[in-house]
Parts: sequence; C-alpha cells; structure tokens
Amino acid sequence: MKKILVVGAGGQIGSELIPHLRGIYGNSNVIASDINCCVCKQLGEDGPMEEFDALDTNRFAEVVKKYKVDTIYNMVALLSATGEKNPQLAWKINMGALLNSLEIARENGCAVFTPSSIGAFGPTTPPDNTPQDTIMRPTTIYGVCKVTGEMLSDYYTLKFGVDTRSVRFPGIISNLTLPGGGTTDYAVEIYYAAIKEKKFTCPLPEGAFLDMMYMPDALNACVDLMEADPSKLIHRNSFNVTAMSFDPSIIMKAIQKRIPEFKMDYNVDPIKKAIAASWPNSMDDSCARAEWGWNPKWNLETMTDDMLKVISEKHKKGLI
Repeated sequence: MKKILVVGAGGQIGSELIPHLRGIYGNSNVIASDINCCVCKQLGEDGPMEEFDALDTNRFAEVVKKYKVDTIYNMVALLSATGEKNPQLAWKINMGALLNSLEIARENGCAVFTPSSIGAFGPTTPPDNTPQDTIMRPTTIYGVCKVTGEMLSDYYTLKFGVDTRSVRFPGIISNLTLPGGGTTDYAVEIYYAAIKEKKFTCPLPEGAFLDMMYMPDALNACVDLMEADPSKLIHRNSFNVTAMSFDPSIIMKAIQKRIPEFKMDYNVDPIKKAIAASWPNSMDDSCARAEWGWNPKWNLETMTDDMLKVISEKHKKGLI
C-alpha cells in the first residue's frame, strides 16, 4: 500500500484531496501537512497530520522518513491574482516547495505530483483548442513558476529518474472549499452569491472564456495520473486536462435556469481581466485521454445542479 504525503493540504485542492486519497488508500496511509496549525488539527481527525513549512527542508525530509513516504503530492502554491501582489513571495513559496519536494523525492525514492495550470500559458499561446505542446510565455509570476516547475520536474525525471507527473489544471470549482486568490475564483463565488444574495458582481468581463473543472473530476485526475502505467506516458509535466469552457454570461444563464431571479452585473478587475485574457479559451486534452484515460464526468449543467443543491443546504443550516 502506498504511503502518501500531501504538502499544502489546507489549500483548495489539498483539503479535498486528503479525504479522497484516504478513501482509496486508507486513513493511516495518507499524511496531511500544512503550515497552518488550525488546518492540520482538522485534517488530523481522521488520519496522520504534521504541521510544517514546506520550505523547511530538514523538517520536510524528517516527515518523509518518519512515515516511509513513497509518494509526495506537492499542493503548495500562491495563486495567480495573489501572486501578482507579491511576486517575490510567490516565487519563494512556489519554487521553494517544489524544489524541496523534488530533492527529497530524489533522496528517498518518492514519486512526485505537482499541479500545473492554464496559467502556464501566455498571450502568444494559441487560445482555442490549445495544444499539449505549444509556446508557453506567461505574463504572471504564477505562470512563470508553473512553466519553470514543469521543466524542473522533467529535469529531475531525466537526470535523476524521479517519477514526476503533473496536470495543467483549469479553474477548479468546489462546493466545499472557498476560493484562495485565483483568477477563476468568480466561478465559485457566483454560486454562493446566487444562493445568499440572488445577485453577483463579476470581476471578469463578458466574453472571458476560461477552461473549468468540477472538484470531483480534479481529484480523480490526480489519482488516475499517479496510478497510470509509466510505460504509456509520453508526456509527464504537464498534461492538459479540462472538462468545460465558459464565460461569465454562460454560467449566469445556467444559474438563472434554476434561480430565475438571479442577477449579475460587472465591475471588472483590470488585473484579473489581463490575466484571464492571457490564458486559453479552451485546451486540447487529447494526450491525457490517450496516455492515461482521462475522462471528466461533470459538465456545466450537472455541476450547477450539484453546486446549488449543496450550497443551498449549507445556507439553510447557517453554515455560510
């Protein structure tokens, strides 16, 4: 049975990845870790947890040895819009956690999963049906970190034989974890606003198409790639994956089908607008489908039904 360490377990994906992995591999075989002690206490209720900073190389390595970890999920990241406010800190956190993950994996024989992002692309990338292999010249520090991370991970595979794997996530939509400073966060916030206020002010303009994915598909992508036969992987870092593409007006109309009184206006954030404009409208994920069987289960309609149902139940209980 695998022994898995998830660093950055308190983030948007990590906090849901922990119970997902524990459901597959067993509670005792999945170790949660985060710099936030409050998050660690919560994640430690059902399985092992360790509080540490992923930039602390010695402590990181100590935990890997303590639990005989063979797989590291590096989920540490400062996201796109937040990163633009402090690019030096974004580089320090994003690249420091990755380099530690790779180096500790090299020394201890671990596999490493690190999510990349549509943010790895830039304004000169073909925006429609963006190819798996294409020009990548991002204009955000988040994107620069992601491109560098993809190349560094490939280097550790080629140079040291570390089993590195990655996907380029689109915007992730969740009914459990609140957004954390990403450009695509509006697609989560809009559902909460639809239930609570019946109105929403969108920070992105109409026509800003972006790839998106519902969290259950994102979690399956992580596991399915890490369980894939390595002999079939032509690519490693990183696979395009997507499930749907829409702009704010399309998600608004999907909500209005269910909540006719819902209204939306716009107050465009220039930073988020510029970031979104530099990212693909839609990605070609045929390589992921061919090499490890990627096949999303959720679309905009089924996701909208589920999001509104879950958030409505939370609202009735006074949880939001």
